[in-house]
Amino acid sequence: MGAEIAFVVQRYGLEVSGGGELLCRQVVERLVPHFEIEVLTTCAQDYVTWENVYPAGLDTVNGIPVRRFPNVRTREAKFGTRSARLFGHPHTLQDELDWLHAQGPVVPALLRYISEHRFTYDAFVFFTYIYYPTVLGLRLVADRALLVPTAHDESPIYLNIYQALFHSPRAILYNSFEEKQLLEDLFGVGYIPGEVVGVGVDVPRRIEPGAFRQRYSVRAPYLVYVGRVSHSKNCAELLDFFVRYKDTRPGPLTLVLVGRVEIPIPDRDDVVSLGFVSDEDKFNAIAGAELLLMPSKLESLCIAFLESLAMGTPVLCNGSSPVLRGHCLRSDAGLYYLTYPEFEASLELLVSNQRLCELMGRRGKRYVKDNYTWDHVIEKYRRLLSETIRSPWL
Repeated sequence: MGAEIAFVVQRYGLEVSGGGELLCRQVVERLVPHFEIEVLTTCAQDYVTWENVYPAGLDTVNGIPVRRFPNVRTREAKFGTRSARLFGHPHTLQDELDWLHAQGPVVPALLRYISEHRFTYDAFVFFTYIYYPTVLGLRLVADRALLVPTAHDESPIYLNIYQALFHSPRAILYNSFEEKQLLEDLFGVGYIPGEVVGVGVDVPRRIEPGAFRQRYSVRAPYLVYVGRVSHSKNCAELLDFFVRYKDTRPGPLTLVLVGRVEIPIPDRDDVVSLGFVSDEDKFNAIAGAELLLMPSKLESLCIAFLESLAMGTPVLCNGSSPVLRGHCLRSDAGLYYLTYPEFEASLELLVSNQRLCELMGRRGKRYVKDNYTWDHVIEKYRRLLSETIRSPWL
């Protein structure tokens, strides 16, 4: 029997399709041939409420054992108000711990299990720095813990409760060069073994943009955004910028929004909001678009950006995100903006220059192939896990 590894993550399941949780499942399912793996997680499906949806106890997801623990409280109703009071104002360490609990998920049974079974597993891999399971769980098994932070420059990362966390793991697995630089600058963790591991990017072999257009009656040339349509993803600014652009340049160009909607959407013929769609429809939507728009300022990697490049669709993104800006500079397959005039000029250049877009599309495909294949990613996970297991701290 191979080494036994526990992956600890705040949500896990086929219905959990976002961010670090999806990355965790993708890594787990590809590491199974090499290690004995069990996932330790909560009963939650939704990251806002943290309500218990899955039954507590042992579950199986795509053949992987998943041990679920119940949340004892959902996210505080006035969590946003609490956060606003905390960030940038004098406060105590207890205030920060209270904020951590208010954010959720709160799963003391998971912490007890980790503490009582610390020698059951040869290594623990914790996903996402910000939540209770990682902040309070990792230090219980620091001698055999690896951290996948999925971190970016946001207000919580400056809280004191995270100082000790980033100095605790045996190794840190970064998603991007910018994430690695941020954490080294903030916490001085360059002495901890670490590597930019990234993610693998999968796109279907068969792409049918026409099927997407027919299913959703999208006839005009369109730009696409993929992700939560929310304030946290800076989508209100994106909508404002697009409307301003179209008000001065009337025409058929349309903005298609793919993802759960959390903010008001303008009632216009040239803004189409589809909500959640299947992966097949998502990929077909990206492949048929003139461009992918990515307005977020806070990204630790951005899978949609890489999926777009893999399909040859250029990206126009917010340059305030170091990660997105870095992808543009390294790939030569995207442009970035900081202000509306820059957005306007970049969008006008790309939608009016088909030859440039085709060149950027080829560069994007090459960038993903050279840097973001699962074979490369899993080999790095295997090596760092094996090094940790071979030389435990006793």
